[in-house]
Amino acid sequence: MIQDIFPHVFHNEFHERSSLPGDLVTVLAGGKTYLTPSGTFPTAAEVKALGVEEGDLVYLFEIDQTAFFLLRTIPDAVKAALAERGTGVFRNMKPTYLALAGATALHLSAWYRSNRFCGCCGGAMERDKVERAMRCPSCGQIVYPRINPAVLAAVRHRDKLLLTHYANRPNATRYALVAGFTEIGETLEDTVRREVMEEVHLPIKNIRYHGSQPWGFAGNIMVGFWADLDSEDETVILDRSELDEGVWLSREEIPVEENPASLTHTMIQLFRQGKDPQ
Repeated sequence: MIQDIFPHVFHNEFHERSSLPGDLVTVLAGGKTYLTPSGTFPTAAEVKALGVEEGDLVYLFEIDQTAFFLLRTIPDAVKAALAERGTGVFRNMKPTYLALAGATALHLSAWYRSNRFCGCCGGAMERDKVERAMRCPSCGQIVYPRINPAVLAAVRHRDKLLLTHYANRPNATRYALVAGFTEIGETLEDTVRREVMEEVHLPIKNIRYHGSQPWGFAGNIMVGFWADLDSEDETVILDRSELDEGVWLSREEIPVEENPASLTHTMIQLFRQGKDPQ
C-alpha cells in the first residue's frame, strides 16, 4: 500500500527548519502538481534558482533525511520550468515513498489553503512555530490538520465478495468496496452497518477490523473491516446517488492486481487469494 515504504522511514514530527539544497519541494495548485521533466519533485536548489525565496517554502515532513516542503506561492518561472500533472500521478509515483510524500503533501496543502482565516473571528491565521497547527493571533483559536475517518466494508457471502462501482465518477474504472464517512456519534462498526444498509440495503454480521491507511488524496484515514452477509438473500438494492453497480464475485472472477496502493484494492486482492479471515 501507499504507506508501505520500508526500508524508508516517514518522520511526521513537526519542527521548523530551513531547506537544504537536496530537499524536495511539492508544488501544488488548483488540483495540479508541477514536477520535473523526469516526473519527480524539484529540489530546493532548483526552485531557488528560479527565484523562490526561503520564506516561500513551508516545512512539511521528512522521509529518511530528506525534508519535503510546500511552495506557498508559485512564480511563473517555476510553472514554466516544470511539467503540469494531475495529482492522481502520486498514486503510482516511484519509488513508493514519493507516492506517500505526494499524497501527504496534498493533504497538508488543502488544510493550509482552507484555514487562511479564522472561523471564529475572521482574522488572518498564522502557522504555529511549536506544533503543526494554525493559530489566530486575534482570538487565540487553534486549528489542527483535519483527518476524516472513513470505513471500507468487505462484505462476503460464502465464497463471494460484494463489489461496487461508483456513480457519477467517470474516472473510476475499477470495482471498489462499500465505503463511507463516519458520522457524529457513531463507532466505526456502526458506520460499517449503516453504510452497507444505505448503499446496498443488506444486513451484515461478524464485523472484524482489518487495518487502516492514511489517504491524503481526500484527507482521510481509511479503516477497513470484513463482514458477512446476515441473510441468505443476496439481492442488492443500490443507492443510485452513490453507486451504479453492485455485484457478488467469486474469488476466480476478481481481476488480478499487482501491488495495489489502496487499502480497498489490497483487501479485494486478499479475498481473491483466499487470505481473508475465516
